[in-house]
Amino acid sequence: MPEQENQQQSMVQQALLEYKEGLSQFNEKIPHIARRYNAFTEACFAKGALSQKEKQRIALGISVFAQDEYCIIYHTKGCLDEGCSEKEILETIGVTAAFGGGAAMSQAVTLVQESIDELQTGNNVH
Repeated sequence: MPEQENQQQSMVQQALLEYKEGLSQFNEKIPHIARRYNAFTEACFAKGALSQKEKQRIALGISVFAQDEYCIIYHTKGCLDEGCSEKEILETIGVTAAFGGGAAMSQAVTLVQESIDELQTGNNVH
């Protein structure tokens, strides 16, 4: 079991690193678009009528529904960073699964739970 956990941990951490590397390359190659995209997403995730915690939970639900593994990991981390409990995250993906069916549930019971387990151990990539 520990070997399987290490493989899962490295998969989550590797996905976060790949995303950050890809984003860096995107920023270098087309900075004018990257700046505007980053400004837009920063504005979307800024505290407003909804808290940043609520916005991360919404983003996680959409990521699960869309089957976007990088965003699932990224927004699971965002939920944890904003102080979401595991129960809040699981309820969020439960609602998503109720709407998204078996495909959403498969991501919920695998990738989201693996990400929570790993990211709560303190092996975070910053």
